[in-house]
Amino acid sequence: MAGKKADDTADDTGDGAHESIWQRMERPARPPRAALTHAQIAAAAVEIADAEGLDAVSMRRLAERLGVATMGLYRYVRGKDDVIELMVDAVYAEEARAVEGRDWREVLRVSALRLRALILRHPWLVETTAQTGPLTPNFVARTDRLLASLDGLGLDPDTAMTVIGTVGAFVTGATTARIRMVRLMRKEGAEKMDDLRTLYSSRMRWLLESGRYPAFERYIRGGVRKDDDDWQFELGLDSVLDGIAARLKV
Repeated sequence: MAGKKADDTADDTGDGAHESIWQRMERPARPPRAALTHAQIAAAAVEIADAEGLDAVSMRRLAERLGVATMGLYRYVRGKDDVIELMVDAVYAEEARAVEGRDWREVLRVSALRLRALILRHPWLVETTAQTGPLTPNFVARTDRLLASLDGLGLDPDTAMTVIGTVGAFVTGATTARIRMVRLMRKEGAEKMDDLRTLYSSRMRWLLESGRYPAFERYIRGGVRKDDDDWQFELGLDSVLDGIAARLKV
């Protein structure tokens, strides 16, 4: 229809509500020229979330950090969901290095270790999947690299994606458990795990003295690597990879 703006193209499809920020970013910018970049918005939001958590990231707080009016941010993003997508993509760029010249297992192992380190640097990352989908360029690029590492193994596409997803689920689950423990320590004012054990000693003593949990008691009294997070994670990761290799005979 004559006079219709080029920027209304997405609405013609009837799917404008699901158009991603990445699609909008590739359209020509409206005049006047932007005073901010999406990279600046992402960096400022990541700084806030790293220091204070994802809940602290609001349009008002972000505008203050960037030195612009709150309404001015809406020239670049539709709201917090867009901001979170920019944040996720920015931090996944930190894990963009390819693991080259190695077999599939080493690629998945190194990538898993890097992902764990990434989540520990940005603990809010584990909360984002409930608020926005993971379809950002750097996230998908990582998935693409991992799938490519499985080429030549004779796996069908569904099996290959399940392998990637299984390793990712282990990383996310194990790392989330660690983050929750760190948050509990912070809440209780504990600087180290021994401080937390002291705080919970009466509860633990009652449980052990009940005699109802003999296997758990053997672990509590005999375990020597309770605080060795790296060892625990790598043992679990290697066990997952062993299982995949045995199941798929690769």
